[in-house]
Amino acid sequence: MTCSPVRGRLARGKLNWEWSMARCAFLGLGVMGFPMAGHLVKAGHEVRVWNRTAAKADAWASRHAGQAAATPQAAVAGADFVFFCLGDDPDVRLVAEQVIPAMQRGAILVDHTTASAELARELDAQAREAGIGFVDAPVSGGQAGAENGQLTIMCGGSEADFARAEPVMAAYAKAASLIGPAGSGQLAKMVNQICIAGIVQGLSEGLNFAKRAGLDPAKVIGAISKGAAQSWQMENRWETMVAGKFDYGFAVDWMRKDLRITLDEAGRNGAELPVTGMVDQFYAEIQDAGGSRWDTSSLIFRLDFPGKG
Repeated sequence: MTCSPVRGRLARGKLNWEWSMARCAFLGLGVMGFPMAGHLVKAGHEVRVWNRTAAKADAWASRHAGQAAATPQAAVAGADFVFFCLGDDPDVRLVAEQVIPAMQRGAILVDHTTASAELARELDAQAREAGIGFVDAPVSGGQAGAENGQLTIMCGGSEADFARAEPVMAAYAKAASLIGPAGSGQLAKMVNQICIAGIVQGLSEGLNFAKRAGLDPAKVIGAISKGAAQSWQMENRWETMVAGKFDYGFAVDWMRKDLRITLDEAGRNGAELPVTGMVDQFYAEIQDAGGSRWDTSSLIFRLDFPGKG
């Protein structure tokens, strides 16, 4: 990779960075990472990608003005920023073991994977020892948010590392917030998933109730969506839920992974999550019914078609 034209300046005693173009490595090209890496190219950054399935990296490189690397180490060589968007804690640990020693000092590792707060703290410590920065930065907004560059990012890390990473993440984010030290982004994502679980279950029950009461769901939603019951899920999913179509969002398998991490954390910090635990088991029923890859709005299936699981 060629050197990137980067400007830095001192203002009020703090070093602020204005990245006109950064050298980036993006590791993990799933339904989220593939478009996110593409937005980095569109924003003018130099991007090299790696994916466990090499064909997907090659497909990305053929579509965008970027490069595919054969190994994680080759992808991160000389990069100013390294982005992860992987599957679960074991995936992140495996890749981090290969990548952190290969990163140049002063670079920033940004982990967009939804993983445990414990892992984020481990990576932060390893990064500091290697002379690099770290930001845990799980995202919300689903595949549509990634494709449209409208993700919300919850971050944990130092103010200095976040300040450097935020302008680059802006390529695919509508908002990025620093919540606290390393691990705080992952904890905030857990809060996000707790809230979503309850909202989707409530919406499922409400729509099922309306249908069984002989009401027109469209008229009901038209009325209640203007009041306190309104939510993103209601606005964007009620029609597909009533139609029994569940191919539009975040997969049940991934939601259960997130809820597992959340319930494990609650076991450590003493938080009571009775609704979250119940909804997690409802999603297990959806998996048993063959809906592992259905989106999270499929909770209504077990109400509309009881006994099908």
